[in-house]
Amino acid sequence: MSEGGAPGLPVAADMDPRRLHTALSLLADRRWWTMADLIRRTAAPRRSVESLLEALAVERADDGRFRLTAEQAERIAEALRTGHRPFDPADPVGHLLPEHADVVERMRELIRRAPRGRHVLDHVAATPDTVVRRALLLGARFWLPGARLLCVGDHDLTSLAVGLIHPGVETTVVDIDERILAYIDERAAELGLDVRTRWADLRLGLPPSAAASADIAVTDPPYTAEGVGLFVARALEGLRDHGSGRVVLAYGASDRTPALALKVQNALRDLHLVTEAVYPDFNRYFGAEAIGSAADLYLLRPTGKSLAAATARARRFSAAIYTRGPQAVESRTTLRISADDLSGLRPDVLVGEWPTHVLPGVPRARLTTWLAKPYAATVRHAAVALPAGLERALARVLLATRAEHVRVFLAEPVADLAATAALLRPVYELTARGPVVDAVRCAPPAAEDETARILRAIMDRAHGKVANAWRDALIGLRGDLTKRQARALVAETAPWARDVTPLELPAHRLRELPDAVRASLQRLAAAPAAG
Repeated sequence: MSEGGAPGLPVAADMDPRRLHTALSLLADRRWWTMADLIRRTAAPRRSVESLLEALAVERADDGRFRLTAEQAERIAEALRTGHRPFDPADPVGHLLPEHADVVERMRELIRRAPRGRHVLDHVAATPDTVVRRALLLGARFWLPGARLLCVGDHDLTSLAVGLIHPGVETTVVDIDERILAYIDERAAELGLDVRTRWADLRLGLPPSAAASADIAVTDPPYTAEGVGLFVARALEGLRDHGSGRVVLAYGASDRTPALALKVQNALRDLHLVTEAVYPDFNRYFGAEAIGSAADLYLLRPTGKSLAAATARARRFSAAIYTRGPQAVESRTTLRISADDLSGLRPDVLVGEWPTHVLPGVPRARLTTWLAKPYAATVRHAAVALPAGLERALARVLLATRAEHVRVFLAEPVADLAATAALLRPVYELTARGPVVDAVRCAPPAAEDETARILRAIMDRAHGKVANAWRDALIGLRGDLTKRQARALVAETAPWARDVTPLELPAHRLRELPDAVRASLQRLAAAPAAG
């Protein structure tokens, strides 16, 4: 830290001059600050702010707040009056925010009540102002009436902000966090918003109902080059028209680590994307202090080569895309499986990454292929290797097959096996030995148990649409029912079942499925027979 420019005005060698000026201007009026608030207001990395404070005369309160001493504040205020005052860049939609103060307050409450972020998923909540300004920017840049929006991950609840400001937008949220999906569905129903949710681990694929479906895709991914590359690739796969579609990306890096930002920009270049605009520090967060609790907002335009590049990028499977935990880029957690671990099971297929010396003659399948479409050959027994960090995909990996017996090897024991077992009860019984889960297929339900028969029919066709399997099962129970009548019955009972497969249904919808099937049977019993 040194002094330069106007006398008495400190200059930090590693701190952006505009951020330095903002910090000094805020400190000069001697208000009390918390470290988190000052970082968020300046968008400066925590280490830079700490370095600045070390060079200043600071008073500290017992609760951790701080302010400049009167003498230091006077010196800096004088330097600011006589020195150069850099202009702050204009916020592209800041002038619209006062008209939507009620939405900001509503989003504040929604964010406050939302499930807490999971650090292993790089969750950091955006501020209420941020998500509302995202919605306002979408309205300023794009024609939104009747548009379809895809949120590739939505811990920030951007979907709800967009719905509140632009009710004509049809939004689909894709996320790995079951809690977020349930929360968004519940809040959207309360607010009357057109938002639907889909479960997906984007490392394993985009849900079929979300592919080629959207006009605009928004994503705030893990801030690694691998994470940004994958999430943006999935966003591209979600666009239905690459000529008019756009990807809106939130990405932030510390001023102190430009090489990391370059890696991310290279990942975007590899996807053949045109950067139409970058709004610096547009996004602000509760946390992420290493990058100044801020991120830029990118508007990305696909080119003719983007979709092929996205498909190629998505095929390069890697479980390590996050910054922390067993799925971190730096993590070296691997599964150790031997032929002895398969005792008592003669698998017809090995799914996932297996050592070459384990059962070399047995066919192998990628996890992504296993989940994308039914396996071509008949499978009675299967063995699956799930890498560290993919434990949340266990239920879907088991639903993706009709095998009699599936043994799944994980890096660590399943945290809540009972919850997974409850979801799969219509089709599998689960047992576990440490990180190894055995799933044995249940016998077909009794003929008189109509609810169980329909549930089994739906889950047995996990790659097909829920509504279609449900419709056909109803017709099987009452032969005089037409397809149109059965389809309408399903739509009235479970509107969320439209165009979705069991593999992409969030867990809360899978839990609701038995009651919904039971309700459809009650409606069927009350309906008059077709004449």
